[in-house]
Amino acid sequence: MTLPFLTLANAELFFLVFIRVGAIVVMIPILGDRSTPVRIKAGLSLLIALLVIPFVRMPGGLSDDVVSLGMKMGGELLIGVILGFASRLLFEGIQMAGQLVGFQMGFAIVNVIDPVASKQVSIIAEFQYLMAGLLFLAVDGHHLLIQAVSESYAAVPVLGFHVTGALMQSIVDLTREMFVISMKISAPIIVALVFANIGLGLVARTVPQINIFVVGFPLQIAIGLLGIGLTAPVFLDVATGLFSGLSGQIGLLLKAM
Repeated sequence: MTLPFLTLANAELFFLVFIRVGAIVVMIPILGDRSTPVRIKAGLSLLIALLVIPFVRMPGGLSDDVVSLGMKMGGELLIGVILGFASRLLFEGIQMAGQLVGFQMGFAIVNVIDPVASKQVSIIAEFQYLMAGLLFLAVDGHHLLIQAVSESYAAVPVLGFHVTGALMQSIVDLTREMFVISMKISAPIIVALVFANIGLGLVARTVPQINIFVVGFPLQIAIGLLGIGLTAPVFLDVATGLFSGLSGQIGLLLKAM
């Protein structure tokens, strides 16, 4: 007995859908982190692909050769990577803000192993990354990204990917936004620490008997931690606005494709 839906064309379509969905799941924050087991990523990608494929249609028939199939796979893979890359840049900007603050506080050598990137990062950067992850889940950011999977097929159907100037400009704008995010979050604390350093320099010149290094390090750490606490509402507002506007950024990328 043969089933009508078990055809080579449907198998190829499911394979292409699974590639796009899998690329998005692997690239997005939280779900795509290295700390998430591979089985969960694969199972989630398979589940989403099964839910999406009834609403997806592929123009044309089967691929004639391996080259055409490889080009189709590359296009679907690029769509998933670009969409996941857009959300990943937000977290990179937040983590960069923590790196800047930690360096200014004197925590340049106080690093921890980031299990996501498998590298050493400032303890302040890791703290802000974890806070951003919790906030991302609290505002249902992961639901927005999963919803973007289905919306991507309405905007960019299978075999509909095109590299355009607008797409490249959107990626450049997102990369620039990463640095803007880091400065928005870290600027108040960095300014306070700079003024503290200026004050310590004046004290060292006027009262040379004081060991400024013994006084300066604890003072910088105290001001930095106090600044992180006082600017926590600003951090929450900025991060919430970024995650809320993520769907709009993904929509712009899909239109540019």
